Amino acid sequence: MATTATTHTGNHDEHFLLEDERLVKGNLSFHDITEMVSYHSEKKTPVGWLIAFSAALGGLMILGLALAYQVWNGVGVWGNNVPVAWGWPIVNFVWWVGIGHAGTLISAILFLFRQRWRTSINRAAEAMTLFAVACALVFPTFHVGRVWVIFWTLPLPNQMAMWPQFKSPLLWDVFAVSIYGTVSLLFWYVGLVPDLGTLRDRAVAQGRNLRAKILGILSMGWTGSNRHWRHYEKAYLILAGLATPLVLSVHSVVSFDFAISIVPGWHTTIFPPYFVAGAIFSGFAMVVTLMIVARKVYNLENLITLDHLEKMNVIILVTGTIVGFAYITEFFIAWYSGVVYEQFAFLNRATGPYAWAYWIMMTCNLVFPQLFWFKRFRRSIPVMFALSIVVNIGMWFERFVITVTSLHRDYLPSSWDYFSPTIVDVATYIGTFGLFFTLFLLFLRFVPMVAISEVKAVTPQADPHFYHTHGDGHGATDGAPAEPRVAYRTAATEQDNKG
Repeated sequence: MATTATTHTGNHDEHFLLEDERLVKGNLSFHDITEMVSYHSEKKTPVGWLIAFSAALGGLMILGLALAYQVWNGVGVWGNNVPVAWGWPIVNFVWWVGIGHAGTLISAILFLFRQRWRTSINRAAEAMTLFAVACALVFPTFHVGRVWVIFWTLPLPNQMAMWPQFKSPLLWDVFAVSIYGTVSLLFWYVGLVPDLGTLRDRAVAQGRNLRAKILGILSMGWTGSNRHWRHYEKAYLILAGLATPLVLSVHSVVSFDFAISIVPGWHTTIFPPYFVAGAIFSGFAMVVTLMIVARKVYNLENLITLDHLEKMNVIILVTGTIVGFAYITEFFIAWYSGVVYEQFAFLNRATGPYAWAYWIMMTCNLVFPQLFWFKRFRRSIPVMFALSIVVNIGMWFERFVITVTSLHRDYLPSSWDYFSPTIVDVATYIGTFGLFFTLFLLFLRFVPMVAISEVKAVTPQADPHFYHTHGDGHGATDGAPAEPRVAYRTAATEQDNKG
């Protein structure tokens, strides 16, 4: 967070913000920030974006083919068997829901704690949440087999007087994830309204009438009046308050899918906090992965700075340590319980047929994140990019280890089996990446990926006394800005002229 220092020069107090403490680099004016962010949704579609979008659509087609094949042939085409009745579908569902945790956490919890550094990354992180939840919902939706009657999972009145089983944690999942997705969508959209109004006004000034009409509808008549801002801030605060408990509850409910059972390795009270910490861990890792690429490609390094990435890496370090502590605690409790089945389940994880998956999980989630204790690694782009991917690989293996190793050797040794995914499992999982990146690329192309209005509020210029001490503009003088503007706007203008 930026801090204000005071020096005494003659009879005047001079307030200044140290450059390293600023959340936005480069002494950007409000107009610079608007130009920098809006430009990417107004310019001609770049060739690089078209190539990336084509690749994402290819992945989406794979998902469509895999799901169509599954619907036509039934869920038997998946690798689920006896005794591993839950295989890749539940693994991927839990993994994607976990990925979707960081966005709402950044927007809601960090907002309530007045963490101003969230402003540059919250918009993209929220979008990532929505798209990850969409990917997660693919698996339970198609896992029911008869996807055309998926509405039977909802407590709707019907002519057969049949109701879902309210005692089942799988139904709790339906409520938890659907409510989480709905509130996250509303929260994201409400935060977008001021920026959509800005884009609408720019479209009017540029004479792009169709674009102005569409943005006018989406911005819901936003004018930026005092009354609109007051209503907006109240709505945003209420939604943040609603979303905060959902961040903590949704993955707790997902963990009940396992913890409510009596399967050795699952039946444990540590699962809710353990799952939530793991979800934040993997979600932040995905945000880091996406932000590193996006800030470079979209030339937003002044807004999404190295300091933002370092703060996210600190959260990855903290949550990774919590997750590692949970792994060790599970082993201790299994030994301390004296239950032979529990002890066998955990010993089997570390030394059984799936020991390779277990040790990949331990290495990726417990060992590698400890590199972030060192500042030079926390601020190194190549290191943090590699580690963010490693963490998400590790978290996928965590879900795999929990699910498969607890099932493949049950109480009846004659039924023991080795689980292997089918090509449909693999294609469905790869296809969800196509869905995710298709949606994310559309977001980058048409929506301001940084919250313009929120970023402006954390710049030094937002301080009403700033211009009195800098002699720059409104308060003291009508002269030119005290410091030169960044070169970005010039570069963008030149590109426009060439275009």
